[in-house]
Amino acid sequence: MNPSSPQQNEAALHAVDYWQVIKNRYGIILLTLLLVFMTAAVITYVMPKKYESEAVMELKAQGMGMTPFGGNLEFQTTGNRMSPQFFGTEFEKIKSSKSLYKVVEKLELANKWGVDKSVAVQILKGIVHTENTRGTDLISIRVRHTDKDDAKDVAEEVAKAYKEYRFEIESRDAEKGLHELTKAVQDQEDVVEDNRKLLATISKTKGIIYRGQDSYYGQGGVDEDSAARSALETFNQLQKEEMQLKSQIDSLLKIDSDQLMVTAAGLDLPDNIIRTIYPQYMEAQRGLETLKLTGLGDRHPDILAAKDQIASMKRQLDEGVVTLRETLRTKLNMASNSLKSVESMKESTRAEAINRGLAGQDYVDAKRELESSQTLLESMKLKKIGVETTLKMTQESIVIHEDPQVSQSPVSPNVTMNLVLGAVVGLIFGVGIAFFLEYLDTSVKSLEDVERYLQVPVLAVIPKDVGVLHKQSGMSPDAEAYRILRTNIEFNRKNPEDNAITVVSGGAGEGKSTTLVNLAYICAQGGYTTLMIDADLRRPRLHTFFDINNSVGLTNYLTTELMLEDVILQTPVDNLYFMPSGILPADAAGILNSRRMSELIQDVKQRFDLVLVDSPPILGVSDASVLASEVDLTMIVVQHRKLPRNMLLRVKQAVENVGGHVIGVVLNNVDVRSDSQYQYYTSYYTYYAPAESQIGPPVGAASAPSKPQAEPRGNDSELY
Repeated sequence: MNPSSPQQNEAALHAVDYWQVIKNRYGIILLTLLLVFMTAAVITYVMPKKYESEAVMELKAQGMGMTPFGGNLEFQTTGNRMSPQFFGTEFEKIKSSKSLYKVVEKLELANKWGVDKSVAVQILKGIVHTENTRGTDLISIRVRHTDKDDAKDVAEEVAKAYKEYRFEIESRDAEKGLHELTKAVQDQEDVVEDNRKLLATISKTKGIIYRGQDSYYGQGGVDEDSAARSALETFNQLQKEEMQLKSQIDSLLKIDSDQLMVTAAGLDLPDNIIRTIYPQYMEAQRGLETLKLTGLGDRHPDILAAKDQIASMKRQLDEGVVTLRETLRTKLNMASNSLKSVESMKESTRAEAINRGLAGQDYVDAKRELESSQTLLESMKLKKIGVETTLKMTQESIVIHEDPQVSQSPVSPNVTMNLVLGAVVGLIFGVGIAFFLEYLDTSVKSLEDVERYLQVPVLAVIPKDVGVLHKQSGMSPDAEAYRILRTNIEFNRKNPEDNAITVVSGGAGEGKSTTLVNLAYICAQGGYTTLMIDADLRRPRLHTFFDINNSVGLTNYLTTELMLEDVILQTPVDNLYFMPSGILPADAAGILNSRRMSELIQDVKQRFDLVLVDSPPILGVSDASVLASEVDLTMIVVQHRKLPRNMLLRVKQAVENVGGHVIGVVLNNVDVRSDSQYQYYTSYYTYYAPAESQIGPPVGAASAPSKPQAEPRGNDSELY
């Protein structure tokens, strides 16, 4: 597994991790909060006090006066009406240089403030603030200044100056509008007069009498188109009658005489004898049939007389039919002639009407133009009267509803707001710094960091501020962490014969020596004969834990012919032995990298169950690397949140480069109370907390004997 790949794909922090960062760096957060809060307090204290005065006024749209005839003036332009940009425009007018220049002159601010007038105007632009009251036509003019009287006077004069400035603009616009309207009325009067003269000329030329809306040719008031319409109506009526008569006659002339006789008997036509004779003829026919029914023969005188009468009537009817045919043809010809006559009259009457219409078109146009111009002139005169009357009326487009007052208390700076804002900003800034430092911090923070980057197990998590165990009560909960360490060492040793372990660290102050002493103490308590060798020939510390003189020790044994019994001392703790460092040499690495040192390690491995070798920091000096190559196993002590991950990798590589074997890592000085992720590993603090009756007196430190107690293991010369 590539140890650098996790650095490129770190998991995102969840809510618990964020809270953990805040807990771990609460000092930075509180310090930042305090600094920002104090800065806000100091700035608030040194800021000058400002007082505010306010004038409230009502704004009306420009020129929206009422005419005496009712309604708004119609000659206004759209720009004068209330628009969404109206208040913004007026605010700019209030703070315009022309308006504020009047304030400077009225209050003599240039002399009072000791600046030029232009500078005074710029100062006013900075202290004058305008605002519209939502949903109303009211605006407020607020002025903030260090002098309460100046704030009141400036607010009052700004309102007055704006009112005068706007009145001048409105008056100028109104006078200009009235002038233009008067000129337009005069021009319109000239147009009306010209139209009247043109109409009079056309009337005389065309012979048309003008009487307002009623005008006519000649006398009688006859409409020039009435004759044409009458002729057209007569022609249409005759044409309809002619068509009906022609159809009727054509049908009568096509039938035979007998059928025509029957049909003609029902027609109401002049000189129609058939209508009189035909009923008599039919009656005579029925009389003949009656006589025959009485049994009279064809030669009977009555039968013969009846037949003669019927024959006579038949001749009269035939003659009547001939006469009727001629009458119908004559009547059809007369209807056609009448229709032609009326059609000729219609055409002539229509032509005359068209000529008269064309002749009077100029008159109609001139009359319409005159009437339209007169109507427009009357409307313009009415508007002119309204404008003149409106200008004479007193109008106020600005009404001041609230005069500015002298403020009794400053409005700036807002102490409460500034301090609250400072606290909030300080808190946010502090949290931001904490997370930024957490982002930049590449030190080891968790067990997963160690195992991910070093690929070795974490043997134990040592809580923060753990003291020296052999000077405390034997029931101290701190000892459990080292019991866990002892157990993990046993189970992580692949070879039971690998009992020589050196304890290294990347830098100084990571708790390496304390970890070694406490581990040795716990192992001795567990029945292991344990030897501690102080091989830190740069800054030895192990002798200080037992108040032992280190003038004779490891260096003496390696450089002289001293016996092993002369440099190994027994501590006040059973089964626990100690070899001091001895006199510090000039070449520590050279002494440690010697054959006698290798023989020493092999010798003590046979005499003791566990040999723990203290070494200097492995980064910067070569002593620890030499020791790692001599012993069986190397245990790395890493202080929580101190050593960067890349440096931790170098520690492991330094051990492996000399052939050493890293058994695991001890994560030291962990604040288990703030880092909640380690509470699982340190739950024994509560579980193993002893009762007060169980706590015995601490084990006192006794002076070590000059030689360790030796017990025979195979022969009398071997030491445990």
